[in-house]
Amino acid sequence: MLGTFRASFSLQAAKVRARKVKDVSRLKVVVAAAVLSSSALAQGVQLTDPQAAHIAYTAGKLDITAAKQALERSENKTVKAFAADMVRDHEVANKQAIALVKKLKLTPKDNDTSRMLSRNAAVKTKALSKLKGAEFDRAYVENEVAYHKRVDDTPENLLIPSASNAELKDLLKASLKTIQGHERHAERVAAELK
Repeated sequence: MLGTFRASFSLQAAKVRARKVKDVSRLKVVVAAAVLSSSALAQGVQLTDPQAAHIAYTAGKLDITAAKQALERSENKTVKAFAADMVRDHEVANKQAIALVKKLKLTPKDNDTSRMLSRNAAVKTKALSKLKGAEFDRAYVENEVAYHKRVDDTPENLLIPSASNAELKDLLKASLKTIQGHERHAERVAAELK
């Protein structure tokens, strides 16, 4: 309960800071901090398989949404190619997750962590929607680097240890490798945009 309160307070504080911040680079830090805070607060929580599956699916779905925003707003070929990769890879992963939960007869269960990821992503999407051109490209890619770093930590330290089903654990491990690849890809694109 205290973790939920802290998470909610942290999100509200990030929203207030985001409204007050005029400088784009500071705004990017606020948005990244909001994304990072959700998973950090979830550490130490023991999840059920349905909760872990919901978090993994939600994280993928949110990255698809962010990538689609980049595909619509960016004119940079490298950024658009990166975003297209994110859509493709996360759609494949989410289809695999859906197939597995059907096979296992699991019903993914919404939880504080997946709800917080969704709220934080809404803040990020809104902030990015105010940017254009190279400014948008840099903010999107820098956020992708931060997001994937945090998401790396979540499967490794929260979802995989919490999963009791071996097939779910294997899918989460495979997803972790993909996420790590996305992080490296995002870092390369970010370096190119500087």
